Amino acid sequence: MMCEAHGHDHGDHTHSHGGMLAHNAHPDDFRVVVTGKGGVGKTTLTALLALLLGRREFRVLALDADPQMNLPFALGLPLEQVRSLVPLSENADYVEEKTGARPGAGWGLFFRLNPEVDDVVRRFGVTGPGGVRLLVMGNTVQPAAGCLCPENALLGAVVNAIGLRRDEAILMDTQAGFEHFGRALAKGFKHAVVVTDPSFNGIQVALAAARLAAELDVDGVHLVVNGVRHPDEFSRAMDRVDTAGGFPFASIHCLPYRERLWQTEPSVAPLLEDPDSSLINALDGLLDTLVAPRARVSSCAS
Repeated sequence: MMCEAHGHDHGDHTHSHGGMLAHNAHPDDFRVVVTGKGGVGKTTLTALLALLLGRREFRVLALDADPQMNLPFALGLPLEQVRSLVPLSENADYVEEKTGARPGAGWGLFFRLNPEVDDVVRRFGVTGPGGVRLLVMGNTVQPAAGCLCPENALLGAVVNAIGLRRDEAILMDTQAGFEHFGRALAKGFKHAVVVTDPSFNGIQVALAAARLAAELDVDGVHLVVNGVRHPDEFSRAMDRVDTAGGFPFASIHCLPYRERLWQTEPSVAPLLEDPDSSLINALDGLLDTLVAPRARVSSCAS
């Protein structure tokens, strides 16, 4: 069942239904950071979008910047391969090679703030199911007041370099706050997809993340309400957005709850085997919106 969100001024209520991306879509237009409260499904969404793009014959690069490091599992990489992955922030040799300082060596170090990292995907990217390329970035270090560290300098440089890549659709799964990437995020990423469940707490975190993305001058901030069991849940979620002060989202999307997710996890690939499902239709609509920034969508699929 499809339902429109009524009584909320979040943009024009138009919807592009599923299928292939727009014929004039270009991979360079797809630079998306996915964020939200832990447990609301942002990693699942990142993996689903990456695999769907791969099926549409896009070259896809997925970045895992969430310290939980669940994106490799969601994409379907074998357990042993995932266990062998070393996050960039923990790759002491690479950090030292690029910044001139070894991580954890103490504060007051001299190191390069803008290291050259154009080789990072070639050296550390791995190819998973569906041809999706994956780069595990790892966690940022919380520095002491007024201090920096080589790990953070490296990750910031990686985000900046990734944004300059061409002919590649790029998604980044990150934790709720991505301010540590600073302006590098806005330079390279055109969209922020803020994911929430219908809960009060999820929406509060989502709004904080949306406002942060706007402060960083990310062009389009989109809201995805995930795991919705009934259209009334979506309506309540939007009421909570309005009560908390609202936000001028570029688009708003509703993804239905699917019990099958818990039957197939950690890999999300089996969810794509039913091309007629309302979930896939909703994801197709989100993809269409992300490569057509002027589209404004407010829809609910259940």
